[in-house]
Amino acid sequence: MDFAAGLTSRGYTVVSGGAYGIDGMAHRAVLACGGTTVAVLAGGIDQLYPAGHDELLRRIIAAGAVVSEVSPGGAPTRWRFLQRNRLIAAMAGATVVIEAGYRSGSLNTATHARDLDRPIGVVPGPVTSGASAGCHRLLRTNPATTLVTSVADVVELFGIDANGELFDARDSDTVVRILDSLSSTKPRSVAAIAAKAGIETSTVTATLGTLEAEGRVTRDASGWVRQSANPT
Repeated sequence: MDFAAGLTSRGYTVVSGGAYGIDGMAHRAVLACGGTTVAVLAGGIDQLYPAGHDELLRRIIAAGAVVSEVSPGGAPTRWRFLQRNRLIAAMAGATVVIEAGYRSGSLNTATHARDLDRPIGVVPGPVTSGASAGCHRLLRTNPATTLVTSVADVVELFGIDANGELFDARDSDTVVRILDSLSSTKPRSVAAIAAKAGIETSTVTATLGTLEAEGRVTRDASGWVRQSANPT
């Protein structure tokens, strides 16, 4: 609920599967905050499933959308749940796994997100928790995943840092560290940036030249400044 509410306050739409547990809590949190949420069903849109979420799904219809690729009347069979996960992964700019058992369907969604080259965030849990065994499995076996523990971490998956400034999710560790060492208002010297980033000055100089060509940093007589961007 904290993740969904925090993302809603930042203007994000939450896409989930309308199921019991994490799905339902995410949808409810968004609705409580007056945000927009989308539920992707495994059956036809005239088959609001699970039945216990009939009222919730109708609230989602009123404030967001309930979608399905299955024709009206189609039953939500087991294989259709796995099939619809690819739609969740495709519709979302990033996939976040909050909790997942060792064989959770969320792992299937994460696999589809990986195949689509979409960012994947995973929230870790106690090592003794079966509800987090799938999360730990993802973190251990899938190099494309990122450990997230806050809403700010999730926002970074979209290429926006904690200050609301854009960065490329494909940036190397060196680029990220150099950008994090820059201010958007106070010029800094190469030596100061190198010291703050913990990177050799020669590497910093070369990287700043590339970033300047890309229009992401500028320099004057006082030093280097990071360019701010307004995300759309």
